Amino acid sequence: MEHMDPATGPAVQIGRMLFTLVDPNPGHEVAYNRWYERDHFYAGCLIGPWLFAGGRWVATRALKNLRFPETSPFAEPVDAGSYLSIYWVLAGKEDEHFAWARRQVYWLYGQGRGFSERTHAHTKLYDFEGAVSAQPDGVPIELALDHRYGGLVVICSEPAGGSSHEELLAAAEPHVATLLQAPGMDLVSNWHFHVEEGDFQAPMQLGAEGGTDERLVQMGFVEGSPEPVWPAVRAYADAIDASGAGRVTFAAPFLPTIVGTDTYTDELW
Repeated sequence: MEHMDPATGPAVQIGRMLFTLVDPNPGHEVAYNRWYERDHFYAGCLIGPWLFAGGRWVATRALKNLRFPETSPFAEPVDAGSYLSIYWVLAGKEDEHFAWARRQVYWLYGQGRGFSERTHAHTKLYDFEGAVSAQPDGVPIELALDHRYGGLVVICSEPAGGSSHEELLAAAEPHVATLLQAPGMDLVSNWHFHVEEGDFQAPMQLGAEGGTDERLVQMGFVEGSPEPVWPAVRAYADAIDASGAGRVTFAAPFLPTIVGTDTYTDELW
């Protein structure tokens, strides 16, 4: 397995991620899907400076039923959030991009290009810490959103027993290696919550806080459906909980949206 360190490697490197998990309000599923992928995905994010990749994912009712634990600070209730959008921002250019994004969201709302019939479950920024591939020369994390993976797994853990974020990350490392042995699990990335400076107020509520500032968010990219790897995700969570260094507070699988279609809009609830 190759460890990809953000301090070394290609000139194009991830610095920060925008993670936004949202529900359309019931009855507005198709309208929301079309607004987001035909307007907001681009006008609110991809046309901005230094944001170089984005991807959309969806959780059907069947996938939401796999989420655990039963209650979570990351999504309240745990099955909140049907659509997940994630975006990569270039390392060293994060502040420049998000200064643009804060202006842009208010400009879009002022132009009548918001969408009020939606509810954010969890929208936050996360700083990249590294990624581990199952392959000797696997897909770089920078290309993960363009690789067209068939599934995504999101796992959030909190330090426990007085452990720090760094100690939790170290304790998780051998169990990540085991997780990557699950058929289809190809790449696992690690993220630290980004504590924002200033008092920016978004023009909408952004959902659950997600836990403490020391939480670890991991995203596993899967070749194929995420369902076959779910027993391995459960085993990984059990190992984290048993380590004494942390506890898993959210685990959820997703499928990629099929761009240009309304596929899955009738399977959310």
